Amino acid sequence: MEFEMENCCHFLNISVLVIVHPDVKNWIKYARFEEKHSYFAHGRKVYERAVEFFGEEHMNEHLFVAFAKFEENQKEFERVRVIYKYALDRIPKQEAQELFKNYTVFEKKYGDRRGIEDIIVSKRRFQYEEEVKANPHNYDAWFDYLRLVESDADPDTVREVYERAIANVPPIQEKRHWKRYIYLWINYALYEELEAKDPERTRQVYQACVELIPHKKFTFAKMWLLYAQFEIRQKNLPFARRALGTSIGKCPKNKLFKGYIELELQLREFDRCRKLYEKFLEFTPENCTSWIKFAELETILGDTDRARAIYELAIGQPRLDMPEVLWKSYIDFEIEQEEYEKTRNLYRRLLQRTQHVKVWISFAQFELSAGKEESLIRCRQVYEEANKTMRNCEEKEERLMLLESWRNFEEEFGTDCNRERVDKLMPDKVKKRRKLKAEDGSDAGWEEYYDYIFPEDAANQPNLKLLAMAKLWKKQQQENEAEEMAPDNDIDESES
Repeated sequence: MEFEMENCCHFLNISVLVIVHPDVKNWIKYARFEEKHSYFAHGRKVYERAVEFFGEEHMNEHLFVAFAKFEENQKEFERVRVIYKYALDRIPKQEAQELFKNYTVFEKKYGDRRGIEDIIVSKRRFQYEEEVKANPHNYDAWFDYLRLVESDADPDTVREVYERAIANVPPIQEKRHWKRYIYLWINYALYEELEAKDPERTRQVYQACVELIPHKKFTFAKMWLLYAQFEIRQKNLPFARRALGTSIGKCPKNKLFKGYIELELQLREFDRCRKLYEKFLEFTPENCTSWIKFAELETILGDTDRARAIYELAIGQPRLDMPEVLWKSYIDFEIEQEEYEKTRNLYRRLLQRTQHVKVWISFAQFELSAGKEESLIRCRQVYEEANKTMRNCEEKEERLMLLESWRNFEEEFGTDCNRERVDKLMPDKVKKRRKLKAEDGSDAGWEEYYDYIFPEDAANQPNLKLLAMAKLWKKQQQENEAEEMAPDNDIDESES
């Protein structure tokens, strides 16, 4: 009876204590007193009252650690889990180190594999939260964080993290600062489409992104094309065309034109393709690849006159990025149409613009492959004309290349007389020396180089005579040395 009275007095004292001094340690003492005397239900109520008393504004990790350990002692493991998760979700991470540590120990003792994985995920989430809090524009940290929550969290949580990530717009409107950021939007849209299966939200993500990009300064063709492809997958062709049309109107780019044209080609909308090519070439008339693709489209459709007209417009442009590719494509087109006279005219027009050796060799090979009786004669005539034209060429290696090609032709198709004639045109290779000058104008020594002396060049005749005399002198020297050695050999033989 006395013992019960003593406990009752002690209980009253502690009750008064938590009212007068409502510190966490006093609430814990109160609950432990109840637990010590096996009043487990009362002890649980004390902890619950304490949690309610402090609310979410003044949460303390020590209170929740003690509450969890109390439930652990009662073998109420699910309650323990709920307490830890409740606290970890609400207490700032930097103030919950002890709580997290105890939760980890608990799961290792009583949890299954899933529980342990939850602990690891929670720890990684805490690390990522700290990283993005320290630098909200660290997009790589956001990517890692999103990858984590996508693998483990519910859609609402994933969306919340995505919304927080895309809210960190780069402060500078320069494309290099946006390249990583834009992939947050791309991943967000793909998540909504492929994982959440929500087409309407996906559309909203794409639309919000293209509205955010400062198109007057730069754009991202990839974003527009992904948006259009999404609408195609939703069988919403008008929306796809509207998106691509808007992109070309706001910020025309080669990639956008190519993507739009490819879409219309797949849909077999050839009239639309023609209009797009016309707009594309108005935007970049120097783009040879676009001219070639446009002409190839007309060729596939069987309209060779339109294709030829496109090529004519193309080669008439004042500035082209790859003119040699364009001319080659035009010539190949005429060859495929077996329009050999038109092909010859093209070569002649091209040679008026450039005397490059490869054009001459290509012209000669075309005449050889024309397959008519006079093809060998025409081919030889081209080589002769090219050799005559290139006599004044400063690049002697190019002239040598032409003669070697001509010699190969004569070795296969020509007579001995023709081969001998070309051999007489081949140059002699001579090693020479020349002075080098440094940047400041001072002498930098000598260097050796090889020069070619062509028999046809009148200006080089003195050099050829000098070279011939030098060769003759060397030959005479060798003969004299041989004659001097001969008597010595005769004497040796007689002595023997």
